[in-house]
Amino acid sequence: MPQKLRNLELFLLLIACFINASSVVLVQLGALGELDPTLVLLGAGLSVLVISLHVVLRFVARDADPFILPIASVLNGIGIAMIYRIDIADQESGWQSAAVRQTVWSALAIFCAIVVLLVIRNHRVLFRYTYIAGLIGVLLLFLPLVPGLGKEVSGARVWISVGSFGTFQPGEIAKIALAVFFAGYLVRNRDSLSMVGKKILGARFPRFRDLGPILVVWALSMSVIIFQRDLGTALLYFGLFLVMLYLATGRLSWVILGMGLFLGGALIASQTLDYVNGRFTNWLDALNPAVYDADGGSFQLVQGLFGLAKGGLLGTGWGQGRPEITPVPQSDYIIASLGEELGLAGIFAILALYLLFVARGFRIGFAGQDDFGKLLAVGLAFVVALQCFIVIGGVTRVIPLTGLTTPFLAAGGSSLVANWIIAALLLRLSDTVRNQPRLVV
Repeated sequence: MPQKLRNLELFLLLIACFINASSVVLVQLGALGELDPTLVLLGAGLSVLVISLHVVLRFVARDADPFILPIASVLNGIGIAMIYRIDIADQESGWQSAAVRQTVWSALAIFCAIVVLLVIRNHRVLFRYTYIAGLIGVLLLFLPLVPGLGKEVSGARVWISVGSFGTFQPGEIAKIALAVFFAGYLVRNRDSLSMVGKKILGARFPRFRDLGPILVVWALSMSVIIFQRDLGTALLYFGLFLVMLYLATGRLSWVILGMGLFLGGALIASQTLDYVNGRFTNWLDALNPAVYDADGGSFQLVQGLFGLAKGGLLGTGWGQGRPEITPVPQSDYIIASLGEELGLAGIFAILALYLLFVARGFRIGFAGQDDFGKLLAVGLAFVVALQCFIVIGGVTRVIPLTGLTTPFLAAGGSSLVANWIIAALLLRLSDTVRNQPRLVV
């Protein structure tokens, strides 16, 4: 059985590497009309690292899920191809090229995933470090507020400077540490959190004295909105805690209460904080000429929508569109860039890959026999799902734009490292689950 799983993974990985290489070649032929071996060679090196991760799994996690690694690899590769396409339009090359930097960050991220698999042989050891993980998560989250270390980008103070590598977003790593903390804390305290108080409007809500944890996380999220000016990160962390809390207690009243708290906080923020008010105005009235032309207005959002519309069903083809006319097309708006050149069909294929990745994470969690592993797997998978919803929902004007990055696809080293670590932890969790004789994923 383990041999069949790894052989299936290898087969899917080879397909992923072929798709990635083909994407880069098609970009070059479509945009340049000729082949440039530079990025192809870098991509080949990346494929070697991915295969190396597969080899590591054959020795240290033989029963790991066979789909997670190929999905992460193909998403990463498609992202690099799209970033390279935009570099060609911007005439960027060498280290100034975002695609080269993204390839280097991808190699570092995959190396980190290998280290995680080698160091963490059983996910249960993380349970011992519940409160340490929580402390690390909070410190990383607010590290950009340290004077002289933090850096403000596009109005948000969520970055720190890392020399020639540019900037790094410690909040991306914080989401993993906080997921470990939430899982450990909820396992230890779910009995008290499951207690119910008075019945209000047909629903039994928690006792007042049990509201401490959700109020603390809510206050933490509001602090991110106020001091770091980052609505998306606040929504991501609070949503993660809310889902894990519901899974641990089975009480829908926690979800109702949590949604009420966050919506109330967001409403107050929209009335008192200019940048939040601007996000809501751009969302609700994007096509208003006054909003479109305003400084920090809806120009970016509308350009992304026009790009998606231009792509139609099948897209313009790799290298045939004009994604560079949308601001930050390689990061915040990479979905719009992909939609223009790959069309609605391509976007649906990418969404299907995300759906399969998240579904495998949920399956790993629900098949586990220990509560900590179950909460951790579902929490990590939900982080990816919620982040995709927040980003794609913002680009397509379903919700206000928040500024998060699309997992594995968008340019950004910190996001890549964090998401590859999430993939490694899910692989470790799935190996543990399959080694339990009574349950098979």
